[in-house]
Amino acid sequence: MPKRVDHEERRQHIADALVRVAARDGLHAAGMREVAAEAGMSVRLVQYYFETKDRLFFYAYQRLGDLLGARVQARVRAAGSHPGTREVLEAMLLEGLPDDGPSRDLHKVYTAYATLALTDRSLAEHGFVDGPTALEHHLVGRLRAAQDAGEVAPELDAAAEIAGLLAMSAGLGTSVLVGQRSADAAAAVLRHHLDRIFGTV
Repeated sequence: MPKRVDHEERRQHIADALVRVAARDGLHAAGMREVAAEAGMSVRLVQYYFETKDRLFFYAYQRLGDLLGARVQARVRAAGSHPGTREVLEAMLLEGLPDDGPSRDLHKVYTAYATLALTDRSLAEHGFVDGPTALEHHLVGRLRAAQDAGEVAPELDAAAEIAGLLAMSAGLGTSVLVGQRSADAAAAVLRHHLDRIFGTV
């Protein structure tokens, strides 16, 4: 009996190959032929699943988001069975700091996508900011709930605090990627600001 092919698994395999090529050689080098070679399959098979390079790039971007999300969830789970708002925020923000090989690769490629979206209208039109915007709204809700619970001072502007923390995490992550500071040093900066927010009650 022939083995049943899991088409979604194969798409993910191809997308993961694109991420590896882009992390190693740059996103501009991740053409159909290079991705096929990295995935260990023919160009024709890659084209079967993704008719165009644009479709492959967009799917790989979605896959990148899934992989980053899985890492965030793993950090949240590691914080305990019932993590508080502070622990959830810290886990999400710290994942923005590439502190090992896999996370460096993911953040390097994500940054390349962000740069490409500035000039590639087809990529920008796929809702490049939808995920980050949804995350920001979720975290604002979490912080406001913490205010209602008396964990955070009510006079703090939750929306401004979250926007600042996310921007800080992104900027610190870039500084880690380029070697300006270590991931530990960047984490200390984030924790300093979380201490300010959660120490104002």
